[in-house]
Amino acid sequence: MTMIKRIIFGKPFATGTVITPIDSQDKYPNLIVNENNGYDLTYPLGEKTRILGLGEATGPVNKRGMLKISLNSDTANHADDNYSLYSSHNFLLLEGDTHLGIFVDSAARVVFDLGHSDPTLLQIHSDHPFSLYLIEGDSSDAICQEFRSIIGESYIPPLWGFGYGQSRFSYFSQAETLKVAKKYRKHRLPLDYICLDIHYMEKFEDFTFDKERFPDVPELTKELKESYGVHLVPIVDAGIKVQPGSPAYEDGIKGDYFVTNKEGKPFQAKVWPGMTHFVDFLKDGASEFFGKQFEFYAQQGIDGFWLDMNEPSIFASEYSLNRPKADKKKEGGPYWEGNGFLSDYQSFFHDYQGTKINHYDVHNLYGGLLSKAVYEWGTAYFGHRFFSFGRSTYIGSHRYGGIWTGDNHSGYDHLLLNIRMMPGLNMAGFLFSGADTGGFGGNCSRDLLLRWLQFSIFTPLLRNHSAIFTKRQECYAYRGRKDFRTVLGLRYRLLPYIYSEYLRCVKQNDLLLKPLSFLYPDDPKAVDIEDELLFGDGLLLCPIHEKAKGRHVYLPEAMTLVRYDGENFHTESYEAGEHYLSYSTKEVCFFLRSGKSFIYGDFALTTSEVNLTAVKKIGDAPYTQYFDDGISLDSSTLQKRDI
Repeated sequence: MTMIKRIIFGKPFATGTVITPIDSQDKYPNLIVNENNGYDLTYPLGEKTRILGLGEATGPVNKRGMLKISLNSDTANHADDNYSLYSSHNFLLLEGDTHLGIFVDSAARVVFDLGHSDPTLLQIHSDHPFSLYLIEGDSSDAICQEFRSIIGESYIPPLWGFGYGQSRFSYFSQAETLKVAKKYRKHRLPLDYICLDIHYMEKFEDFTFDKERFPDVPELTKELKESYGVHLVPIVDAGIKVQPGSPAYEDGIKGDYFVTNKEGKPFQAKVWPGMTHFVDFLKDGASEFFGKQFEFYAQQGIDGFWLDMNEPSIFASEYSLNRPKADKKKEGGPYWEGNGFLSDYQSFFHDYQGTKINHYDVHNLYGGLLSKAVYEWGTAYFGHRFFSFGRSTYIGSHRYGGIWTGDNHSGYDHLLLNIRMMPGLNMAGFLFSGADTGGFGGNCSRDLLLRWLQFSIFTPLLRNHSAIFTKRQECYAYRGRKDFRTVLGLRYRLLPYIYSEYLRCVKQNDLLLKPLSFLYPDDPKAVDIEDELLFGDGLLLCPIHEKAKGRHVYLPEAMTLVRYDGENFHTESYEAGEHYLSYSTKEVCFFLRSGKSFIYGDFALTTSEVNLTAVKKIGDAPYTQYFDDGISLDSSTLQKRDI
């Protein structure tokens, strides 16, 4: 039994996150409110209360004792003690002494003191008015499902979006892009899409291709799809270059669709292409204008998009171009971790229904509104599902696309960060999520990439991405390609199960990846484990996140070890308790819970070769499979069958 209560503080900006009407009330037991220079909320924490959630926030799964700030920031250095990253996901889950869900629905900055200043108190500060949602329930699962039910269903990409993607900053030419596809096929390594970073553009300008390096994009997309079954996914940044004569710039100026500066003129921000304008997604017609620009790509055979720099990221603005970089931290204060000046975000304005709104007051919505604009254009243009994922989001934009967790680093510590972050993203509705497998910055070793893949084949968004000047990170660039074929091949063999569980979680408002505490709340060892996760309805994942030949595993109940060697699945019964698991890079291991089963199919090189219904089963229990045609927008093709 769950109950939702809503308390409104002031007159908050309507974010559109909650789509179910909920009556408001005046107060809540034990919640102390102080309205002075913003809003301060205080709630007592029990001795055994754990605090989970906050979506993309770094750190342990249990974030008690930490200080986190919701203020979308382009932050390249990811560490446990980061205040902010690219997204703001203001949902908290308290479990242990009590079960309570807390959602702070604010488009502006929110400070979450999670027992950091006072270990006995949860303290929340909001700069601006907001709606507070409190969800009571008798379990973590029940609370999260109730929250998910009021914010709408998660985005479902086309089936090919669940395939493996290869990316790099950058593939510099049409010939190099084709070479990547050819090499994956030559070595019989699965691949469904290739991402193009900003060097495909003409001088980093959106909605362009460099004509010398990419002379015939329609032919490129055609050859990739017809010869290799591979889709092309270009990056698209938020800033539209100040470039008189270009269609996007001219149409934006003509329609008055850009945010404005203090003088009422289009605000100018320096990003990759130089000075740019940002679209005012709060203004009538601006989202439609921005979405229509994507026809440039669609007309060349492109049906997938990677949305970046959409916080929006600002290197400097017309007001800060000549200021020293040292002023960035000094001006922003102790909580500011973005790569630009905080004052730049306070220097431009939106036009919302005729009212002028400072961007800083609604900052956290921007990336999500951009995703929504692309989604609404794409669903109308294509008439079916298309592929879209971005960097900066707010709860609510989980309905319009996926999320990747930004510019991480090649290190085992960032693999662990990825593991710990997934449950929070799922709680916030972002089922279609994942990290840059192998790490974006730094040089990824063979062992690290294989260990990362052993985990990320279970994340819906599966993409390998690396930075310019780093070691090549394509799977064929390493020795012993058979091991990469084993782990990637398992992703495709398990796709009937992964896709089924994804659809089930969307329709049942469930989490795809959740901590052990959700299922074993009374097991003191299980609730403290943060490097094992439950996947779907039947699996327990135990990834290795250090340089090692195995790991210690704790099983809350008797389970079956499943060991895949590239050809066959081998099973072995394990009793409840602690075990040491030998686990090499030549295999993939996971556990099947008691009374559960999973399905699998044949090896495939692309999702187009995957037959969702030609499956076998491991486990004695019946399994209900969810499947559809992999492309339709509505649920008319969704089916269920018992196996």
